[in-house]
Amino acid sequence: MRIVIAGSSGYLGKPLMDALEGLGEGHDLVRLVRHRPDEENEIVWDPYQGPLDPQILDGVDAVVNLCGTSVGGRRWNAAYKKRIETSRVVPTTVLADAVAAAKVPVMVNASAAGWYGDRADVEVDESTPAAADFLGRLCLKWESAAAAAEESGARVVRLRTGHVLGPGSVLLDRFVPAWKCFLGGRFGSGRQYMPWISLRDWVGAAVTAIEDESIRGPVNMVGPTPITNREFAKALGAAVHRPTPWIIPGWAVKVVAGEAAIELLRGARIKPGVLQANGFEYQDQTLFEALRYALND
Repeated sequence: MRIVIAGSSGYLGKPLMDALEGLGEGHDLVRLVRHRPDEENEIVWDPYQGPLDPQILDGVDAVVNLCGTSVGGRRWNAAYKKRIETSRVVPTTVLADAVAAAKVPVMVNASAAGWYGDRADVEVDESTPAAADFLGRLCLKWESAAAAAEESGARVVRLRTGHVLGPGSVLLDRFVPAWKCFLGGRFGSGRQYMPWISLRDWVGAAVTAIEDESIRGPVNMVGPTPITNREFAKALGAAVHRPTPWIIPGWAVKVVAGEAAIELLRGARIKPGVLQANGFEYQDQTLFEALRYALND
């Protein structure tokens, strides 16, 4: 396959590129980059300056879009929330229009588990409607931005990704030092669910989404075993050999993280329905296995 990837330099993009290059199946990879091209397989683009020339996608079998600034990169204010939205919706719209014009048969687009919002103990799957909170509305706009590609007949896959746990994980880079200093514990009640997936399983699932012609629409990129924040705190404590006695009040999390605290204080029990229906085999079935892999234990 000839595959064009936007967002290839990010935490998910780099290992996905490595996996596609290492499959030995003759995949021809092209990177869309914002900087001056350094390699032969790089093409410069700027989605904020106008449409992408459809000729760039001539002969392309799939487009993968992983663009989007970090949701947890800083406190949310009106300007940063707009940046979060724009960095996802604009590149998706530009690429979907180009996919439609060039008749590319496949578009695999990033999305997020934030689609589901706070669902308490209710299990949700890919058929569940978007939540009405900021992240739910964001994901709805993000996924809807790929409409032109879908209307043109392309097989569009939307990857609703949970917390990705692997070496260099942003989440673990923040938490592990505190846990090692005996400051670990649950956030708020600890009953809220934290959708997770190991990095290597995310990559494997993304490759499957690209190559498997039967997969289309939303795909929950989460592990097979749902866990609560309380269970996450205990598992991480076990992984770093520390107790987790503390209860970190919700108000304290909000003081530190602002509105972004909803990622830690709210969540949904998400079922990876599409992956399970397609027989996807996880390397990390449990959170503890994912943590051992992520921490190189």
